[in-house]
Amino acid sequence: MDFVASTLGTVLVETGRLLCGSISSDISSCIRFRSKCNNLEKEMQNLISLRDDLNQELETAFKDGKLPTSQVKEWLEQVEEVMLQVNLIHEGMIANNNSKRKFCGWFLNYRQRCRLGKKMVRALNDIERLNKATNFPRGMVAKNHPAPTVEHIPGPLIEDQTTATKTLAQLMELLNDDEVRRIGVWGMGGVGKTTLVKSLNNKLRAASMQPFSVVIWATVSRNFNLRRVQTQIAERLNMVVKSDESVEGLAIRLHQRLEKEKNFLVILDDVWEEIDLDHLGIPQLEVHTGSKIILTSRLLDVLRGMKTDRAIKVDKLNDEEAWELFSRNAGEVVCLEHIRPLAESIAKECGGLPLAIITMGKAMRGKKMVKLWKHALSKLQKSVPFVSGIEEKVYNILKWSYDTLEGSNTKSCFLYCSLFPEDFSIEASELVQCWLAEGLIDEQQSYEDLVISGISLLENLKDSCLLEDGARKGTVKMHDVVRDVAKWIAWSLEDGCKSLVQSGKELSEISEAELLNSLKRVSFMNNKIRTLPNCATQCSEASTLLLQGNPLEAVPERFLQGFQALRVLNLSGTRLLSLPLSLLQLNDLRVLLLKSAIT
Repeated sequence: MDFVASTLGTVLVETGRLLCGSISSDISSCIRFRSKCNNLEKEMQNLISLRDDLNQELETAFKDGKLPTSQVKEWLEQVEEVMLQVNLIHEGMIANNNSKRKFCGWFLNYRQRCRLGKKMVRALNDIERLNKATNFPRGMVAKNHPAPTVEHIPGPLIEDQTTATKTLAQLMELLNDDEVRRIGVWGMGGVGKTTLVKSLNNKLRAASMQPFSVVIWATVSRNFNLRRVQTQIAERLNMVVKSDESVEGLAIRLHQRLEKEKNFLVILDDVWEEIDLDHLGIPQLEVHTGSKIILTSRLLDVLRGMKTDRAIKVDKLNDEEAWELFSRNAGEVVCLEHIRPLAESIAKECGGLPLAIITMGKAMRGKKMVKLWKHALSKLQKSVPFVSGIEEKVYNILKWSYDTLEGSNTKSCFLYCSLFPEDFSIEASELVQCWLAEGLIDEQQSYEDLVISGISLLENLKDSCLLEDGARKGTVKMHDVVRDVAKWIAWSLEDGCKSLVQSGKELSEISEAELLNSLKRVSFMNNKIRTLPNCATQCSEASTLLLQGNPLEAVPERFLQGFQALRVLNLSGTRLLSLPLSLLQLNDLRVLLLKSAIT
């Protein structure tokens, strides 16, 4: 009995000693595990702070068109990988804690802790290595991201036009003349100034030896907006422009960026007034040797005011060139014996203006009935009202092209495009939405078919040269001459399409006297209007009201009460704090656009 007691006591003592040792070891392991957790968390926070500082430095560099170096990109990618490792460890710790409540939890908890501990050691080693690797040499965080020397700009070819190719050759000679820094290109609307300089741009792109380190294209337009032109130049140079950056600050950054170029060529298309190049951010050409600027304008006085060294006039096409361009666009039908004399007469009526010739040629393409050609010629030969700034023959052609559009709804769709500012790229999908809301597309079909009908109509207008591709994919725009004609037509009509177009004019307020009861569409988009008239307007027939792109903070309740027939209301890009309750009274409203509007 004593032996059993003695033996049992020995076993119990030894078991107790082992158990205490195990508990002591487990406690010590827990303490070390907790220490690793704290150390991992501390080192990870330090790494995240370093990453955030580096990203902030990269954001500043990105504004100047710089990109992270390969070394920096690799470091950032490794940080992301370590962060993923640490997240997995945290998930394992949560699962580890939950296992304590299960059967044999103590044993499982211990084994999991060992595995997690090993993972922590590996993660800590990686973090310490990355923390030490952040001492990048000065200038090695970001590198210059050079813009392509020349970007291709889509446009008609002029190779078979002798007059245009001679003018292009003159331009190329002037670019090689060290004494010529400012070059002007001028001529009437529709004569082909923009087409000419597009051809120049693309010719430079194809050249084996590039005479300039960068060629920059910017469209100015009639209603000059300094910030808009600056932004075009900045984006071409891969610079980032923030919405709150002043024009003065942006001009300084553009100046600094262009000074880094060996030599540059800036093409400013469609200039209507004198522009201070210093305000734009373009360095003095007399100082920046080898750099040049090309300006296109309808007004020779504007070019003189901007001190151009040479001004080249773009002449009309001669009869032979005009016929060649017309027949190419009209197709083989002009070769028919009974059609050719009429076709030649129509080509002459276009007055040697490429815009008119191309528009008319495409409109008559494939038509074999003599009476259609006679009718077209008769219309072109009639006198038309005077439209300021537009050659009469160009107006004749465009008005005729409008008249031949099939159906009043198609004509109305075309006129709708004139509501947008000059040279504005219109989102095709948004435009079709507005047409649908206005009821301009046959509604007796599925929604999918309605959209297809809208896109088809857009393509028809492009085929008629009444619309063209915009600056971005999925956009369209109007040639400025076409828009001028469309605006005149829209204002003069009395059959339900009369429009008031005051878009992109830098206006700060809306005059109540302009809002007439006869108006069908009203556009004050892209201005500087902060407040709207706080009264019931008299636009009871208006179906579209475009107010996007204005710094509006409120829409007075009474203002919309005068637009009871409204179907389309665009308030995108405003600073509205709320919407007026009077919106609920617009029973016909089908489209309300609020992109980037309510703050």
